[in-house]
Amino acid sequence: MKTGGSAQPVVQLLDASKTYRTGEVEVHAVREVSLTIHRGEFVAIMGASGSGKSTLMNTLGCLDRPTSGRYLLDGVSVGELSRKELATLRNHKLGFVFQSFHLLPRTTALENVELPMFYRHPLISLRTQRQRALQALENVGLAGRAGHRPSQLSGGQQQRIAIARALVNEPQLLLADEPTGNLDSRTSIEIMGLFQALNDTGITVVMVTHELEIAAFCERIIVMRDGRVLTDAPNASRRRAEREIARLNQAELEANLA
Repeated sequence: MKTGGSAQPVVQLLDASKTYRTGEVEVHAVREVSLTIHRGEFVAIMGASGSGKSTLMNTLGCLDRPTSGRYLLDGVSVGELSRKELATLRNHKLGFVFQSFHLLPRTTALENVELPMFYRHPLISLRTQRQRALQALENVGLAGRAGHRPSQLSGGQQQRIAIARALVNEPQLLLADEPTGNLDSRTSIEIMGLFQALNDTGITVVMVTHELEIAAFCERIIVMRDGRVLTDAPNASRRRAEREIARLNQAELEANLA
């Protein structure tokens, strides 16, 4: 497991809890979770419905704040930030990939990828935006689809566009919420291969999934139950998942040569 040595962790949760109130009922979604994720790790968060995994992901994504405890994102204490500062932090430090691709249907792949840079402060030039968006598309293997609209792309290609969009601001942390939920098994393996390749370049990835077959591609698996971390351990099955990617790539190569 990569730990980044003595470098500042990307994620530090310190006794973080989140409680929601529905009428007179309190729901303890996350209970006193302490968690550290270092730069370059690839982590899966798993758990049944109601386990707290989605609330934990929202906390990591600065979409929700802990009711108690602390969250430090790349050394910054999130609870001490204003709403404007929090929005800036999300834009600079985080990239999001969702189960539903959330692409704008009437814009091209390139324009979809450029979108997060329009909200970046300080603003960067349009020329630089275009260059960075094209590079992000190349990184996910879709430079040749820059002018295509979402309706002209397969589900797997749309998710690759969504990943490129998440990466274009060079985030410290890539958060993926059930990123293969709308994909068939073969395309899911291809997307997980892409996440692994991105992680191999040093990008920190945290993924929520309910599928063991998908979690197998990650190097560390956190399992939640009743708002608490039940287990947090290295993934002994990752090599088997890597072999599945290699097998799929070999089959595709042989098909192209036939």
